[in-house]
Amino acid sequence: MKLEPIYITGVGAVTPLGGSYQTITERLLAGVSGVRSITEFPVADHLAQIGATVTEFPCPDVWDADQLAELPRVDQVTLVSCTQALQDAGWWGRRSDARVGIVLGSAAAWESLWENDALTGGQQIYQTQSHVEPLVHRTRQHLALTGPAVSMSAACASGNYAIALARRWLQMGWVDVCLAGACDMAITPMTLAGFGNLRALSRRNDDPQAASRPFDADRDGFVMGEGGAMFVLERAAQARQRGTRVYAEVAGCGASSDAYHMVIPSPHPEPAIAAMRQALTDARCDPSDVDYVNAHATSTPVGDSAEAKVLQSVFGSHIENLPVSSTKSMTGHLLTAAAAVEALACVIALDRQTVPPTINLRNPDPECPLRHVPNHAEHHRVRVTASNSFGFGGSNTCLILKAA
Repeated sequence: MKLEPIYITGVGAVTPLGGSYQTITERLLAGVSGVRSITEFPVADHLAQIGATVTEFPCPDVWDADQLAELPRVDQVTLVSCTQALQDAGWWGRRSDARVGIVLGSAAAWESLWENDALTGGQQIYQTQSHVEPLVHRTRQHLALTGPAVSMSAACASGNYAIALARRWLQMGWVDVCLAGACDMAITPMTLAGFGNLRALSRRNDDPQAASRPFDADRDGFVMGEGGAMFVLERAAQARQRGTRVYAEVAGCGASSDAYHMVIPSPHPEPAIAAMRQALTDARCDPSDVDYVNAHATSTPVGDSAEAKVLQSVFGSHIENLPVSSTKSMTGHLLTAAAAVEALACVIALDRQTVPPTINLRNPDPECPLRHVPNHAEHHRVRVTASNSFGFGGSNTCLILKAA
């Protein structure tokens, strides 16, 4: 049975590259790094002292800046991204007239809330039931949304799962409009220490902007990032009837699990390959139809080469001419929000017919023999994109977007 196409009609984001679609687009395609030395808390005792932090925090004109600033930072990012997306799609003033749902990727917001509260002398860490699933509920309440609202927790793959579920809700007729995406503000002393002790983070503290270098032979770990991206999804017929701008069709989704290890990539590529092939089948695409791949590649020695093997298996000889890049080289790894922000990178590629680069790619790893886009964006015909997000714990997802 062929289901109705689902379109992206609104976008909103707050990232290390900026707090608006236009700014993020310009900086992403210019190869700007959002990585800097962390100054929000003392880092002298940390192995890694750098991160891609949010420094530009726009306040939409429909919110009071002082009231917004009183909210936890993860709430601010989520609320701003949702508001931007609803305004962009033309649903802000009409959201009470429709069943507007929200699927929000949010894996560890409670941890950063507890930690930041404890650092300022608060008591929330002792009230362990007070933040079990609050972020999506608070966001729904702030936005006065009456449709279904759920959190999606699948580590780095959460955003792709959120978009996939929102697409299904729309196709089943449960909602008229759906917000989908993910937000994460997890750069805290505890998470920085935890990933640092795992030896997962880059230690290029003296050169932050060169630290995140996916597919480069000299990569030494990922750089933590923060922020989020949200999208408005709706059925194609409704979008056409409204005459609204359409960014892309959510054409296909695929998912699988490694069932191998919490943080180490599986040496067996079959589950990740299956997720990509499922997404292509769902999108009714052949591998040769794909014009750009936004790789999960985080800049870890093991993960990047493992993904390269997956891409070679899925695309065969097409991989020799298929542009592949990792925008984590600019944004860092946004953890729970990674998939959503990288879906935004694919939207930008479709919108501008330009493939974003992998910056800091000076010495390509021979174990990653791909058609890289090193250091500078490239103009290309882009009609179909694939975005991989492989989460901690072995959660593999692939999202296919098409020009609509």
